[in-house]
Amino acid sequence: MAITTATLVLLVATLLAPSALGSRSGPSSHHGHGGHAKHSPPPSPPPAPAAPVAAALVRTTCNSTAYYDLCVAALAADPSSTTADVRGLSAIAVSAAASNASASAAALGANVTAQGGAAVDGTVQALLRTCSAKYGEARDALAAARGSIAQQDYDYAAVYVGAAAEYPQVCKALFRRQRPGAYPADLAAREEALKQLCSVSLDIISLLSATS
Repeated sequence: MAITTATLVLLVATLLAPSALGSRSGPSSHHGHGGHAKHSPPPSPPPAPAAPVAAALVRTTCNSTAYYDLCVAALAADPSSTTADVRGLSAIAVSAAASNASASAAALGANVTAQGGAAVDGTVQALLRTCSAKYGEARDALAAARGSIAQQDYDYAAVYVGAAAEYPQVCKALFRRQRPGAYPADLAAREEALKQLCSVSLDIISLLSATS
């Protein structure tokens, strides 16, 4: 009988041990009350402090630019901005400007093709073709600027970005000379957009130059 009692005590202890643990650990036990396990919240994922810090860096960096909202929008559009340092943010800003210039070059080229015909002013077509080429040159200058940033040659990067901002102004000057008053509003908007993106890029590059 003593053996039977001892065996029973061991069995009860074995059964109670998981329950006791379950009452302490909550959702990790499968032997307590099932309702508690089902309604307990899942364990929280480990915190990821890098993203908030990077977001703060974007805001701080953009505060040093002339176009804060544009800067934040351009940088936030690239997912890598969440982990980038200031040099990485400058590269992202330059890439955004390059994408803008490339899109304008393509749109103007397509516009020339679409307007091909005897009724279209040949001078305007030639001007649009030149403008497309100038935006292409701006794109290439910005690509060179990104290469300079990668090599930490910030002076050259600034020169390339400054040149990129100037190319659309050549387009405007040609229109004013050959077709006064005929500078398209769409072209004026494209010029201003690229000018502002280049300004943001230059401002961020200036931060790098000041700390290098």
